[in-house]
Amino acid sequence: MQSAPNSPTGPDATTSGMTTTELETPDEGKMTRLAAASVIATALEWFDFLIYSTASALVFGHVFFPSLEGALGTIASFGTLAVGFIARPVGGIIAGALGDKFGRKGPLVASMIVMGLATTSIGLLPSHETIGIWAPILLVTARLVQGLGVGAQWGGATLLLTEHSPLKRRGFYGSLIQLGTVAGIIIGNAFFLCILLFVDEGAFIEWGWRVPFLSGILLVAVGIFVQMKIEETPVFKSMQAKAEAATAGTKMPRVSFLRALRLYWKQILQAAGAFFVVNGTFYIMISGMLSYGTANVGLSQTTMIMIVCLAVATQIFTIPYFGAWSDRHGRRKIFLLGTVLMAVWAFPFFWLVDTGNPFLVAAAIIVGLTLHAMMFGPQAALFAEMFPADVRYFGASLGYQLASVFAGGLAPMIMVSLIEATGTSASVSLYIIAMAVITFVAVYSIRERFQANLHETAADIEERELREAGKLDAASKSTTAEGAEHA
Repeated sequence: MQSAPNSPTGPDATTSGMTTTELETPDEGKMTRLAAASVIATALEWFDFLIYSTASALVFGHVFFPSLEGALGTIASFGTLAVGFIARPVGGIIAGALGDKFGRKGPLVASMIVMGLATTSIGLLPSHETIGIWAPILLVTARLVQGLGVGAQWGGATLLLTEHSPLKRRGFYGSLIQLGTVAGIIIGNAFFLCILLFVDEGAFIEWGWRVPFLSGILLVAVGIFVQMKIEETPVFKSMQAKAEAATAGTKMPRVSFLRALRLYWKQILQAAGAFFVVNGTFYIMISGMLSYGTANVGLSQTTMIMIVCLAVATQIFTIPYFGAWSDRHGRRKIFLLGTVLMAVWAFPFFWLVDTGNPFLVAAAIIVGLTLHAMMFGPQAALFAEMFPADVRYFGASLGYQLASVFAGGLAPMIMVSLIEATGTSASVSLYIIAMAVITFVAVYSIRERFQANLHETAADIEERELREAGKLDAASKSTTAEGAEHA
């Protein structure tokens, strides 16, 4: 029987039937340590993944595609950027299946090690001039491995925090994972900026760009630390204990991969649609703008990197703010407001950027990223609350990573292609509006589960809803739950 994953709206409705564990307030000191470790790990993971986008905009066309000039080289470079996004759903599927069965921590640690090794290998790759066609082939291979790593990371890191979080601060703590992404971008761009300030363009293309990639080995050390120091989430431990008690200590039953797809395909597509404009505009602003600002507007590479760093730094404050705001007002309405405002901002954004005035360019990106934060901040809690405990890692990861393929990974390449084909930034504004429409429809269709009980499994939800509908009596209660759990 298909379980209905949504529950009635409002704190009173969603907190009914909560376990004692869910209502207890975790130790703030423990949460602070856990949040710090999660943010550092996420920052380094995304530093490794996103320095690739900066290098794609600035140097990869010269190093790996020297025979393609101008926009064609940039498009080819952004094409290799998109390859990593194609691999992300595969990483999400693998990690989700393992994370829902064996725990949240293991796939997260594995993702860090894989990402660290792949990033370091990019820094060691010979150029096209040295080994010819094998250079871009090896680059694409390493990028695919990066995609697998980051595809596995987000779900694990998100659940590590949201499933540890106090009930009424879930949005805030979940937003800190998103903050790690921002920190990774700032560190990565600052790294490139420092190199550009101290070496000339020739040295940068020759060896300077490699330095940030070689630092990827640090992520392996962080993964080992997390494995040794971070506890498994109370939600997973509770689910595991309950399942083992019900099966007399045998292995924990789980919803199969195919059954999860069959029962929760709607929620997975909703999550993917919700992330569409969030991910697409993010990469337009942090990666596409680096290319557009230098090639089309006439600003220097250094100026554009400084502007992007400054704009992204504002999200250190705006992302937790909107995450905390969602703890008071719910996730859905804030997300919808951000989606509408992003669509409204699509044309004014490029009007300001096209002036070529650095202050107006910075203002355009800052406003754009603030609207982005209205969606990005509450997103972790929203996704966690959309799925029951035993399919949460799989469902949230797959939804998130599907959008990354069709929105984030392709956005910079689509942006450059649209401008090349139409000769106007208005085409990109229309592209942003189209993504916003997809996100609005998806989020509007999501049923709010604000402050939902994250301990509930698919069987628990089915049993509760049958009981609330008066279709389940005491005698059949245990039979129904056991049958749903083992189906």
